Amino acid sequence: MKVAGFSFIRNAIQYDYPIVEAIQSILPVCDEFVIAVGRSEDETLALVQSIDSPKIRIIETVWDNTLREGGRVLAVETDKALAAIAPDADWAFYIQGDEVLPETYLPEVRRAMEQYLDQPAVEGLLFNYRHFYGSYRYVADSRKWYRREVRIVRNTGNVVAYRDAQGFRTRDNRKLNVKLIDAWMHHYGWVKPPEKQAGKLSNFGRYWHTDQQMAQVRQELQNFDYSGIDSLALFTGQHPLVMQDRINRADWNFQFDIRQKKLSIRNRLLALIEAVTGWRAGEYKNYKLI
Repeated sequence: MKVAGFSFIRNAIQYDYPIVEAIQSILPVCDEFVIAVGRSEDETLALVQSIDSPKIRIIETVWDNTLREGGRVLAVETDKALAAIAPDADWAFYIQGDEVLPETYLPEVRRAMEQYLDQPAVEGLLFNYRHFYGSYRYVADSRKWYRREVRIVRNTGNVVAYRDAQGFRTRDNRKLNVKLIDAWMHHYGWVKPPEKQAGKLSNFGRYWHTDQQMAQVRQELQNFDYSGIDSLALFTGQHPLVMQDRINRADWNFQFDIRQKKLSIRNRLLALIEAVTGWRAGEYKNYKLI
């Protein structure tokens, strides 16, 4: 079994992306790792080059900033990395620049890839998600955060990134048939100093909004505050080992009263149903669970 990891990144230092930790977290189960490094305004290329592993292969790219509708440029960059992996790889393991897989799940990930290797009907593997918010102490727990995403796909050449690289579909736009595995991806996209979070939102917002809309967004972001979140819970588990240095360096303080719930009566009821049954009413799924 051959496994190729892949990702894309740009301006990782400027916007405080844990791309090094992301790559390191899945590297043990990968035979190679291809990363598309977009031309940046910082030393992102040197940062990725500093990772000491012969498995890593870098392709340098230039983002097409005209692809603004729905974050399309993110899918294009993802596809560049996917297309560059070795054609004899059985599985392609995708990770975004703000995601990190805890090392405790590596055995389960490898086991699942081996289990389904000779079952072509299984086109991908689905991961559970934890979304950290404001600080490394809190996870977002309301319905507006996605619960699961496909992060491993069969390397058939018929799979491409979908929309803003939220997941994958076949080239003819069919949802992938996937299996849910017992592994949790940690999403750290909302854990960074407030000023860097504001900068990231201001920069990436232009891939979803018009210039006029972005002018209003930038004005609102001048007073960016994490405390406007609707609902958080305390995280009582362990962060990945590769994240410990970054966590120790955190130099901002965000405190939140987890008893505070800014949820409508309807969302409170739906949250209760989900807690009891495990079923999320109206959940968007960019995959077919088999």
